[in-house]
This record gives sequence, C-alpha cells and structure tokens, in this order.
Amino acid sequence: MQAIEIPAFVDEIIDTGCDICACGDNIYTIGDADLSDKEYEIAAPQLREINRKFGDRDYLRREIVAYLRSLGRYIDSPDVEHWTLNLPPP
Repeated sequence: MQAIEIPAFVDEIIDTGCDICACGDNIYTIGDADLSDKEYEIAAPQLREINRKFGDRDYLRREIVAYLRSLGRYIDSPDVEHWTLNLPPP
C-alpha cells in the first residue's frame, strides 16, 4: 500500500460497516468486533479482500491515523465514548 491509497483504504473499510477510527496518535482500530454475528459474516470476506488488495500497511500506520484524525474519526480520551462526539454540530 502507498500513502496515496489511504483515503481509498479508509473508504473501503467504512463501506463494510466497520467503524474505523484512530486511538491517540499511533493506533487505529477497524471496529469489526462491534458488528453483530450476521454483519461480521458479511464483512469478513470484504475485509479479507481489502487486506489482499492493499497489503502491508503497518509502515503507514501513523499516516492512516493522521488521515482518520483529519476526518474527525479519533478517540483521545476515555471520556469520549465514540469518535462522532468529536464532530462539530451540524
């Protein structure tokens, strides 16, 4: 995976129904554990295909985190229950 592919990677993860977000400045989570069994059954093959398509991305972890943070998809504090609480009011 190249840095230019980060937006496409994030979009494809979101399209599976997984709630990808950054946790702090160094880690991101895909959120597949939050899916119901039925949702996971649908998402799992899609996630495998995304992994195959984009390949190794660990060396881009900080760049992925920075991109997620730019979208407001991050959690910095245990007081924030969900990343959507970081978004400005509509």
